[in-house]
Amino acid sequence: MTTKREDSLRDAVRERYAAAAVAVQQCGCDTNVNAGEGFGSSLYESQADDLPQGALCASLGCGNPTMLVTLEEGQVVLDLGSGGGIDVLLSARRVGPTGKAYGLDMTPEMLELARRNQTEAGATNVEFLLGTIEDIPLGDETVDVVISNCVINLSSDKDQVLREAFRVLRPGGQFAVSDVILRRPLPEVLRDVVGLWTGCVAGALLETEYEAKLAAAGFGDIEIQPTVIHDRATIQRWAESIAVPPGVDADEALEQIDGAIANAFIRARK
Repeated sequence: MTTKREDSLRDAVRERYAAAAVAVQQCGCDTNVNAGEGFGSSLYESQADDLPQGALCASLGCGNPTMLVTLEEGQVVLDLGSGGGIDVLLSARRVGPTGKAYGLDMTPEMLELARRNQTEAGATNVEFLLGTIEDIPLGDETVDVVISNCVINLSSDKDQVLREAFRVLRPGGQFAVSDVILRRPLPEVLRDVVGLWTGCVAGALLETEYEAKLAAAGFGDIEIQPTVIHDRATIQRWAESIAVPPGVDADEALEQIDGAIANAFIRARK
């Protein structure tokens, strides 16, 4: 059972990404949903050919998880927090007609956009599911690869997310995600700032915490590789708002965050 705080944070995340999906559907790429250095559609430039524009424009990730793992014909892939569907569509190409790519998202507006992109791409080995990453609507040991793109940090129960990812993976299955990590602890006063949480900052784990949680869920062969370290200017562009609590100086808060946030590739195996 979730707490009031967890429900509030989940609602804030859902609202932000619903607004992003609507913006893409109404305005196309004339929107700022994926602004920020090291984030968004720019990370897919080498794979952009023949992808629906709506999938590119709605890419809000912090990496490209489809580049982290060698997908094979016939495999089943699950994308946690699939958004507009870009990583699902790329995975579907690689696993071929005998494989399948699932996308799981809790935001109906994003699912509507993803299914529209699926139709435009003509992808028949794709299925988008409504649900949360803490309660994956798939059976045990049904997936070969779990991917995710800057979503797990948004969950207020990451242990449950990782347990669920482990549950649905087949023995030997791969966990390959792009996510945001902390290089040092954030000041406690900034942890519950909703604008930072929905902007993938305050919910991020320390690298050592991420490793420990993966191990506790049962994973082995854990590897975390920081890729981009964000300075103050990037963080300010990235977070949708810096609504700091009363009595906290916004400039001082940004100074404390400077260099504490990094994009990372995270790999593990069941």
